[in-house]
Amino acid sequence: MMHTITECRAEGNYTLWLRFDDGLEGSVDLGALVLTESYLAISDADTFARVAIDPVSNAVTWAGGIKLDPEMLYRDLASKTHAARH
Repeated sequence: MMHTITECRAEGNYTLWLRFDDGLEGSVDLGALVLTESYLAISDADTFARVAIDPVSNAVTWAGGIKLDPEMLYRDLASKTHAARH
């Protein structure tokens, strides 16, 4: 089952707040990711803040073709949410 991102916004310190179609919501820290060579293009705070949701693939995107898979983000957020409950 594919999960659809319904809302996405950039927050401080390279964190994305996300809401999915099943109601799961919360923040995902991308700080370590944006410091890798593949993602340096979004390491500027102003660029990172211009995050969008691709209407076709539902991926989180930035200018220059940088995309993050919604399923990866969902799993990350779901595992944190599950861990916080236990």
